[in-house]
Amino acid sequence: MDERHEADGLADLFETHRGRLRAVAYRMLGSATEADDAVQETWLRLGRTDVTGIENLPGWLTTVVSRVCLDMLRTRASRREAFLSGEGALDRVPSRTTPTPEEEAVLVESVGRALLVVLDTLGPAERVAFVLHDTFAVPFDRIAPIVERSTVATKKLASRARHKVRGTPALPDAELARHRDVVEAFLSAARGGDLTALLAVLAPDVVRRAEAAALPARTRPEIRGADAVARETVVLARNARFAAPALVNGRPGLVVAPHGRLRLALTVTIESGRVTAYEVIATPSRLHALDLALLPD
Repeated sequence: MDERHEADGLADLFETHRGRLRAVAYRMLGSATEADDAVQETWLRLGRTDVTGIENLPGWLTTVVSRVCLDMLRTRASRREAFLSGEGALDRVPSRTTPTPEEEAVLVESVGRALLVVLDTLGPAERVAFVLHDTFAVPFDRIAPIVERSTVATKKLASRARHKVRGTPALPDAELARHRDVVEAFLSAARGGDLTALLAVLAPDVVRRAEAAALPARTRPEIRGADAVARETVVLARNARFAAPALVNGRPGLVVAPHGRLRLALTVTIESGRVTAYEVIATPSRLHALDLALLPD
């Protein structure tokens, strides 16, 4: 077989693994464009490697794409620290590919908007260890060299990440479930622009507070009363399609995450089965300080 045929064969073989590699990279990076970049870099590294020395190609590819993602996460973390300290802008990594909005929407829904937001709160090594073990069942002894830790330390890393993802609810189970039902009813009504359903879930004297960055120009930072809050919620319903229930500071709330990236968070106060107040948080430093986790099923 000549070199061209060998190259074609290798490309065909790589294509059989591309879907899984993209799934791994997307969960680690939370961005379709960056995931595609990571998969492309993995292909380039495969092309520079003598494949006759690779005994387990799927394992080799998973290891390489994970290391690429870890490097990208570390770079992102450095940029985020600079952004939060006011030293620069938080730009996206340049990409060679641009998935369509429909493709990215499918990816977001396949993983879960809230999970992507929570994964983004993990440290780079925590995220890699958690995704590889808890999502793709990669053994800890294979993850350890990727995150440059011992197998025991890698198990602790994944355990710590798992605890962060699950969070610590501030309410007893029964009350947490009731509050979750209210938040989900509020979100469902907001998505549907259903004024009647919104009025049913809002307390008569409900208060909505929001940071200026979360509101259109000339919108008041605080409004009171179920009718006013419900009507504004209907007007601003476009945000609801990017929202998902999550544990926010230990209580059921909402995260708004277009493309799986956190842009807004809602802390919700519930009394007697109705929303009595909620605050919309948009400032990056405040969003970063929130304790975010998945709501228990």
